Amino acid sequence: MLKFNWKRLGIAAGLSLSLVAAGCGSDGETTDDGGSDDSSAKVGEGKEIELAYVEWDTEVASTNVVGKVLEDLGYDVELTPLDNSVMWEAVANGEADAMVAAWLPGTHATQYEEYSDQLEELGVNLEGAKIGAVVPEYMDVNSLADLDSQADKTITGIEPGAGVVAATEDAVETYDNLDGWEVQTSSSGAMATALGEAIENEEEIIVTGWSPHWKFQKYDLKYLEDPEGVYGDAETIETMARKGLKEDLPNAYKVLDAFKWDSADIESVMLSVQNGTPVEEATATWVEENQDKVDEWTSEVE
Repeated sequence: MLKFNWKRLGIAAGLSLSLVAAGCGSDGETTDDGGSDDSSAKVGEGKEIELAYVEWDTEVASTNVVGKVLEDLGYDVELTPLDNSVMWEAVANGEADAMVAAWLPGTHATQYEEYSDQLEELGVNLEGAKIGAVVPEYMDVNSLADLDSQADKTITGIEPGAGVVAATEDAVETYDNLDGWEVQTSSSGAMATALGEAIENEEEIIVTGWSPHWKFQKYDLKYLEDPEGVYGDAETIETMARKGLKEDLPNAYKVLDAFKWDSADIESVMLSVQNGTPVEEATATWVEENQDKVDEWTSEVE
């Protein structure tokens, strides 16, 4: 696998997290007599696999869970947080092996159009995803079309270039009543902090939101109606791999291809992390407590 060239790209959303496991077998290794190796053999045999992701809470949870499963199979797993567009480029160029973080058809439509012919699509890993403008339930407004001067005409966003931010900027342009409004970009963490502080003081706030997300478990929130359909319909989160991964790491490919869970699964990991559990611990706990689901993802591994 080609390792990620930070200097050439010059963009990183944070430090890579490495999940290192030393194995004793190989990816699909057989014994000299043609039979399967003994049960103590590790499928991955320490082979490297790099998963790229954007540092949204959903993708931190899903990527760490898949990484943990691959680690347990004996792979040397590197998790690399990147800017959204760079994540797509990295997998398309083969500088990262895969991602489980493609929001389609709307949020990542631009990136999909640019890079899909250079990627292998492994399908949906989570259904029912949604993006939109979100407010606390106590705010007396239900639609984007009804906004006038709430929250000082500011919508608190996340990272510049994120699909939900781009859609919100389109909404400001589309709705006549939002003339003069500002989409204030920050980060996912800063948005969540601002939301929590506003709710604690029962102040008005409008944020760029998406689900699944732990904030819907922690706070009483609602999406603003979008009569113009700027944010699109419900979305799916999908898995993308670089060309050639199936041939290079067939068992890792099988796990990524089989990976699928639901909102309750991912939100339980996210909320645990938000409540202060280190992500590695939250991930390991979920994997241990949901071995039946993990067994489904690994059932085709040889």
